Amino acid sequence: MTDPVLSVRGARLALGARTLWTDLDLDVAPGEFVAVLGANGSGKTSLLRAILGEHRLSDGGILVDGRPARRGDRRIGYIPQQRGQDPALRIRGRDLVGLGVDGHRWGLPLPGRERRARIDVLLASVGGSHYANAPVALLSGGEQQRLRVAQALAGDPLLMLCDEPLASLDLRAQRVVSELIDRHRRERGFGVMFVTHDVNPILGMVDRVLYLAGGRFRIGTPDEVLRSEVLSELYQAEVDVVRTRGRVVIVGAPDHTHHEHELEVDA
Repeated sequence: MTDPVLSVRGARLALGARTLWTDLDLDVAPGEFVAVLGANGSGKTSLLRAILGEHRLSDGGILVDGRPARRGDRRIGYIPQQRGQDPALRIRGRDLVGLGVDGHRWGLPLPGRERRARIDVLLASVGGSHYANAPVALLSGGEQQRLRVAQALAGDPLLMLCDEPLASLDLRAQRVVSELIDRHRRERGFGVMFVTHDVNPILGMVDRVLYLAGGRFRIGTPDEVLRSEVLSELYQAEVDVVRTRGRVVIVGAPDHTHHEHELEVDA
């Protein structure tokens, strides 16, 4: 069997007096796409931060490619939420991607010509070449997320962590960005952990779901986890999972946000 790119064993994370989750075991295989779902405050983003070395586990351990996770690990790519940029900040598209090329580099930087060529290849890989020199603040949310995908790919990661990268994007941009991540995942073979409130834009890409709720969790395929009886047990409350027209709608889950967007051009 192929060794996992991520291995979480006996993990517990407490923030203050509150335990977010405990006894979490999870392996992510090369090329596997894992959706991380759950209510607000269930510890989805905190799990990613623990993998990134920004949160210390209360118990247990995390290995990336067989070695302990650490801060600034080039084996891990990271795509955050899309957030508005200050219009006064004139950083260009190629500058943002360039931070991924040499932002964590120790010692001598890449020669100028080699660095430019690397950035151009990354921009082309996400369809962003035509706005390489445009100020990031003036780009649409979908365009900005394309650049962040390119930035995350710069280190040739073994694991890609995506923290709600589709938030605040319209449906078309959600589709473009999620398909971009999925295509590179398949071509390059890195594992993906994708935090989202709404699984529908990525449902056809997902191999397994990690669902966090009330300090508990379930792991399995979407059909195994996204079921009324499973989520009702997790939440200790009546929850209905309705499937309609190829979509999953979760009804009754406390603090569970199900995003609906109107279709607009934003990619």
